[in-house]
Amino acid sequence: MTDGGGSGRPVAHGFPHLDTVRSALTALYRRMGGAGVRAYASSLPAADAVFADTEELHPGAQRIARSVVGHLRLPEARLLVGFRRMEHAATVELASGPEYVVELNDRFRSHRRDVAAALTHEVTHVLLHRLGLEFPDERENEILTDTVAVYLGAGWLLLDAFREDALTRQKLGYLTPEEFGYVLAKRSLAFGEDPSPWFTSPQAYQAYTEGRSRALRDLRVPPLRAAGGMSRMRYSRDRHRGAATPGAPYAFGSGGPAGPRVVFPCPTCHQRLAVPVRGPVRARCGVCGAVWECDT
Repeated sequence: MTDGGGSGRPVAHGFPHLDTVRSALTALYRRMGGAGVRAYASSLPAADAVFADTEELHPGAQRIARSVVGHLRLPEARLLVGFRRMEHAATVELASGPEYVVELNDRFRSHRRDVAAALTHEVTHVLLHRLGLEFPDERENEILTDTVAVYLGAGWLLLDAFREDALTRQKLGYLTPEEFGYVLAKRSLAFGEDPSPWFTSPQAYQAYTEGRSRALRDLRVPPLRAAGGMSRMRYSRDRHRGAATPGAPYAFGSGGPAGPRVVFPCPTCHQRLAVPVRGPVRARCGVCGAVWECDT
């Protein structure tokens, strides 16, 4: 896992990896199914991820690792946590198990508040290894790992580890802070969970609010009935001419005997949905199970 701590490099912002993040959500739902993902409706409690004032380093790291393993439903995975000097924040040795070795950067010996965040990414690697879920490109695979960690309720710690001020620059993981916020907001919208009270970093909370604004836009694109007036007008114009405006989040097709259809991404998992162009309809996603009211 990448580590911005102490590097002095500026932290990247914005949404440069959004397409990969959305593909990761689709892949997660396809692999686990809607019911499987919904089994993670409750996030890892903050109390399970912090060191007690009197807790020693190695026992505390092992306890937190067990908490993350349990949250991610890996009962057979035994993690051995160590510390050493390295370039990155953390690494994990992936093998057949049942033991996995996670090594954390030595700086976490004194920055214990972020040990849980570093462990979250590495334990998610173990989960994805067990599921056989990966992307072919190495960097995209790391983005998949961050996305799954957040969406399954443990990776909010990765966002909370983001700090940026006159003296400190730190960001763990491969997503930008706003992208972490986007995935966390997608989870919040799917499960009705409000993560805002958990943040200890003001910068992380701000990134979450920016990500949430972007996530809410996914719920207001045509042909969804919640789309705004201007978007609906553009959709109506495109529908009449049978072709979407370049960059539009939908496309039109002939649909065969059933008539023309409009194709658009599910706001939850981004699987492509296709519905008839014939007025108010309901679209049910066959991957995540979400149902959407549409005016096509």
